[in-house]
Amino acid sequence: MRLTETNIFNPRPQVQTIIMPTGQACMIVDDALVDPEALLQLAVSELAQFENALFNAYPGIQLSMPAAFSNSLNEFFSLHIRSKLNARRTLHMHSRLAMVTLPPEQLQPRQSICHRDSAWIEPNQSIAASVLYLFKDLGLGGTSFFVPKKSSQITSLLVHDSGTMSAEMFQQKYGIKPSYFSESNDYFEKMYTAPPKWNRMIFYDGSIFHSGDILQTSGANLSADPLKGRLTLNGFFTCSRRAS
Repeated sequence: MRLTETNIFNPRPQVQTIIMPTGQACMIVDDALVDPEALLQLAVSELAQFENALFNAYPGIQLSMPAAFSNSLNEFFSLHIRSKLNARRTLHMHSRLAMVTLPPEQLQPRQSICHRDSAWIEPNQSIAASVLYLFKDLGLGGTSFFVPKKSSQITSLLVHDSGTMSAEMFQQKYGIKPSYFSESNDYFEKMYTAPPKWNRMIFYDGSIFHSGDILQTSGANLSADPLKGRLTLNGFFTCSRRAS
């Protein structure tokens, strides 16, 4: 795959729209890449360039994609998805290859609950996110979406504490131990899981609480080998909102 090619993404995608109980949408595109094996082989050839995700809560390793590839992804997003997520114009975006590799017992509190991608955007902006599944072992899991059960104040405090407390203190206060978050608990109700599929891409509003649907039994399979592990392509699109 040459990252300057214009035919990386399916030019005639079929977009399935799933409406969740909150009224928010998850868009699913199968056969998203024209040649998904080429992107997999790119991950294999660039494996030494993957880095631990110290700057965010991702529980594994990542590789930033070149601007040319991100531009192609943004063009696909703009043509087929953006208007469905109440967004008007892409202000900036980036994409990265990623693999979940941390054993469950090593997770930080903020990695043991669901999260949102919208913490740092302006009120007149929105953020959309995408996940492209580049693995064939469906046991590695898709993506789940959650709605808070508690008030916004309690939920905000939980999220804040997850970023400041030790795992021991967080478990003592909230009863949440280090583990991958895949089911409802006292604080969040799972409302939908987008199932994984080779070369399937999903798009959603990043303000929805979400988490990789990584079952505890799959922990032993969280390999750093792109041919075996939970390899995904993740995109993030900060957009201006449509005028209401």
